[in-house]
Amino acid sequence: MSHWPASTKETDQVTHPAHLTLDELAKGVDSLPASPTDSGIVEMIVVRPDDNVRATPETIELSRGSGVADDHWSRGRYAHKPEMQLSLMNAHVLDLIAGTRTRWPLAGDNLVVDLDLSRKSLRAGTHLAIGTAVIEISEKAHRGCAKFSARFGEAAREFVNHGDGPEQRLRGVYATVVEEGIVSLDDVTKRM
Repeated sequence: MSHWPASTKETDQVTHPAHLTLDELAKGVDSLPASPTDSGIVEMIVVRPDDNVRATPETIELSRGSGVADDHWSRGRYAHKPEMQLSLMNAHVLDLIAGTRTRWPLAGDNLVVDLDLSRKSLRAGTHLAIGTAVIEISEKAHRGCAKFSARFGEAAREFVNHGDGPEQRLRGVYATVVEEGIVSLDDVTKRM
């Protein structure tokens, strides 16, 4: 794990903007730029080498056995659930919720992308080519949890979990690795 640059513990992120209210989030999401539906860009890569630790490398390896190389998913409580191997979140939505790009890693999503992740755009089973890898969008819903609430506020959790949040997949999506490969920052994420 020592090869990851810029590893930070969650407690290192002590300065942060005030959490937005539900009304502010609802108004903010309406003014976000539209993300592309067929192909987008990888804006950030996040690896979780351990609980509450984040690294933001420029390149990662995806494998069918362990998901994101060195991510704690393969050693954690969800390792027996391949449908949760990796997670993606929309960059614009995350920026709204987090308030600043430096807080994006706290969400814990492996790939932050400028791509429309809504159910209408990406049905479960859709394959995405990303870097030299191929992933498949999972049926498993990605929901805001207590940690998400602690990091971004209870209103943020309600925002992603209720109303249009699940249909728009504001919390993001889970995916499974179909073809192993390398993913780097600024790689194109393209529907197959």
